[in-house]
Amino acid sequence: MTTPPIDKIRNFSIVAHIDHGKSTLSDRLIQQTGGLTAREMTEQVLDNMDIEKERGITIKAQTVRLNYKAKDGETYVLNLMDTPGHVDFAYEVSRCLAACEGSILVVDASQGVEAQTLANVYQAIDNNHEIVPVLNKIDLPAAEPDRIRQQIEDVIGLDASDAVLCSAKSGVGIDDVLEAIVTRLPAPKGDPNAPLKALLVDAWYDAYLGVIVLVRIFDGSLKAGQRIKMMNAGKTHLVDRVGVFQPKNTPVDSLGPGEVGFFTAQIKEVADAAVGDTITDEKKPTAQALTGFKEVQPVVFCGLFPVDAADFEDLRAAIGRLRLNDASFSYEMETSAALGFGFRCGFLGLLHLEIIQERLSREFDLDLIATAPSVVYKIGLMHDGGEIELHNPADLPDPVKIDTISEPWIKATILTPDEYLGGVIKLCQDRRGQQRELSYVGSRALLVYDLPLNEVVFDFYDRLKSISKGYASFDYQIEGYRVGDLVKMQILVNAEPVDALSMLVHRDRAEQRGRGMVEKMKELIPPHMFVIPIQAAIGGRIIARETVRALRKDVTAKCYGGDASRKRKLLDKQKAGKKRMRQFGKVEIPQEAFIAALKMDDN
Repeated sequence: MTTPPIDKIRNFSIVAHIDHGKSTLSDRLIQQTGGLTAREMTEQVLDNMDIEKERGITIKAQTVRLNYKAKDGETYVLNLMDTPGHVDFAYEVSRCLAACEGSILVVDASQGVEAQTLANVYQAIDNNHEIVPVLNKIDLPAAEPDRIRQQIEDVIGLDASDAVLCSAKSGVGIDDVLEAIVTRLPAPKGDPNAPLKALLVDAWYDAYLGVIVLVRIFDGSLKAGQRIKMMNAGKTHLVDRVGVFQPKNTPVDSLGPGEVGFFTAQIKEVADAAVGDTITDEKKPTAQALTGFKEVQPVVFCGLFPVDAADFEDLRAAIGRLRLNDASFSYEMETSAALGFGFRCGFLGLLHLEIIQERLSREFDLDLIATAPSVVYKIGLMHDGGEIELHNPADLPDPVKIDTISEPWIKATILTPDEYLGGVIKLCQDRRGQQRELSYVGSRALLVYDLPLNEVVFDFYDRLKSISKGYASFDYQIEGYRVGDLVKMQILVNAEPVDALSMLVHRDRAEQRGRGMVEKMKELIPPHMFVIPIQAAIGGRIIARETVRALRKDVTAKCYGGDASRKRKLLDKQKAGKKRMRQFGKVEIPQEAFIAALKMDDN
């Protein structure tokens, strides 16, 4: 396969809000250009994980190279990158945008501009992309293309008068989309004679080939047998094979400027191929490295423990393998008095946490307990004025030594139909939110709030969806840290602290949170042979209490009549036995109780 002329290459991403039809549009483009035969086509062909197909979401960005014969008779090479829409996977989007010159902005012709549409399109504008608006789902009865065009102009400030109308599901207007890509998006620039300069966009592990590295070539060329150097890592490798995804991986002789493809070089660990690194020729290196990407910062932490302690080694191996294909997931070992050995894991958000948990239980057949999700706090210490980062509330130092506790805050953008505005504002106020602005986008309200992240990670998104009957959309970005009046709340079961349920809460909300927690635990812990007190405590002060009543055997059943003191004696004996049991008895807390207790409901 020969290297195409650089003016006949188009590199583009598809960006959109969740469910606006990115993956379906990718399917139609692949089908229309003959990338796969009708027999090989499946729904969401680029979503290759079972969990992606089931949930109908994209988790990993995927790349495919298509050959398209345009109306002007020329053949163009299109490098398409299908990106996720969820805020948790925004880092996947940022990597793809850095490797492209243009973006297709897909907007649902009935629902219009949503919060994530804004976030992704602003990222594309920051990368100096040429943007082609595409209105999808025009065959729906509720589609209003003229209103949505106006909305794109009002909200985003893009000229949408020549937006392409299409229906990715039925295939209407797909040719117009392809023509718009060829005529309206710019060709890449690059010098084929300069030293090799390539951006490492992604890397994943393949059981047969080792680490597969996805690259975008800016200058020079990459071919098999070449010795390359990773500029940041400082390591050198010998390239085994070079190829492109069409969507099947197809070997090529070399990759030239503007092309997107992959190579393998007997790299054993994905950690050796850091995303955002610059790849160059070992003997003739490029003078200046590319800017790369900022490091992924996990925002939510939680502990993962095996239900059966014997599964710990299996969990270690499974987490190590998942880490190979997901650079944004971090972990370290930890131990817990109640749960034994496990791992403290960092995620980009709650959906990311849920996906990793589900993949561990599905792909590796593991039963896991997850602790309360918590964010990273910064603890200012009293004496030396130092600062430590706290990932696990159970590890909070003695309050006497603490000067300040700072928590991360986010800037949240919420778009909601007008009739749900009151409920959404109340939800944000209840979560200690501070309103920044309120404006209108047609008939919908655009709310911008400052919110503490620890109030959002629990169930904010679920609550928002239920208040707005699923119509509100939500996007956020981390703004920084602010000092807050935070206290550590512990849950005691039978006077024993359950460290998996420890959490830092705002002092004003501690009592409400504690009461909700103990009421929930009372329903979830099954009765034992002795009374079980469940308490929420801050330091030595109990702020809420519930009691699980004991199972009672009727010890007086065999006493027919006779002296009342006989019954009294039997009951006293039973009472003493229960008291002794309570001292030494272990309370079994079922796994569902942990998960349900953490999904706090604000009724």
